[in-house]
Amino acid sequence: QVQLVESGGGLVQPGGSLRLSCAASGSIGDVSAMAWYRQAPGKQRDLVASIAGGGNTDYANVGKGRFTISRDNAKNTVYLQMHSLKPEDTAVYYCSALRSGTDFRLRLPDYWGQGTQVTVSS
Repeated sequence: QVQLVESGGGLVQPGGSLRLSCAASGSIGDVSAMAWYRQAPGKQRDLVASIAGGGNTDYANVGKGRFTISRDNAKNTVYLQMHSLKPEDTAVYYCSALRSGTDFRLRLPDYWGQGTQVTVSS
C-alpha cells in the first residue's frame, strides 16, 4: 500500500501562486508514476499533470504554461507549482499514483490522497 498526503492548499488572490506538495509513504517502490487531479464543485475529477519515475512530465491543457509538476525522490514528494491562478482553478486538488505504467490518460490511479482545497478569490 501507498499513502499519499497533500498539503499547501489555501486561499490565494487571482494572479497569485501556490505550491502543493504530496508526500508518499509505504510501498514507494510500487509507484511507477504520480499525478495531480482536481475536482471543482459539481464537476468531474480531471487530470492536471503527471510525472513518471524517469522524470517525464505531461500536462493537461488547463495547466500548460502555468503549472509545473516536479518531484524530490529523496523526500518521496511530488510538487505542483501553480502560477497566474484564476478563479476557475478553484478546486480540491488530489495527488495520485500508479502501480504500473505511466499514462494516466489510459487508466485510473491505484492510489489517491485525501485532497487539498485551493480557492482563488479576491
